[in-house]
Amino acid sequence: MDQNWRHLPPPARPIAAAATAAVTAAQSRDPAALDRAIDDLAALDPVQSGLILGVAVRLLLEDGHPDGLDGEAVRDVLERCVRSAAQWQPEVDPHVVLQLLAGALGVLEDDGTPPPKPDVLARHTALLMADLLGSRPVPPFLTAALADIERTQLND
Repeated sequence: MDQNWRHLPPPARPIAAAATAAVTAAQSRDPAALDRAIDDLAALDPVQSGLILGVAVRLLLEDGHPDGLDGEAVRDVLERCVRSAAQWQPEVDPHVVLQLLAGALGVLEDDGTPPPKPDVLARHTALLMADLLGSRPVPPFLTAALADIERTQLND
């Protein structure tokens, strides 16, 4: 069943729809569906999609580690995600997953290297979120991410 995203602001709707399709495809390990969804997600505004998906990843990390997240926990998430994804997505890059984790946690330092291409970021984000979600549905975390962004913007 398709998620109805009408309750979201118009700019967020295509991001939520494309991200849901990509993560659901990654959860199902469906390469063709993932490729289609990645094309859609990568075509969207990278700043807006990066913000929404970065907050969603942070919320998933916090949900999975309610007592706090240390370096060992981040390393465990990185290793688990890459090992799992490599079984069906051999091009998975641990460095990109690490960048996504660091970005979501607000500790990514700009070292001057260009960021990965939008399709690479989209694919790795879908793989990371699928790993963090397990069998849980995507929409509640995207909705929570958007609510978190809205709260932050209202308080700034």
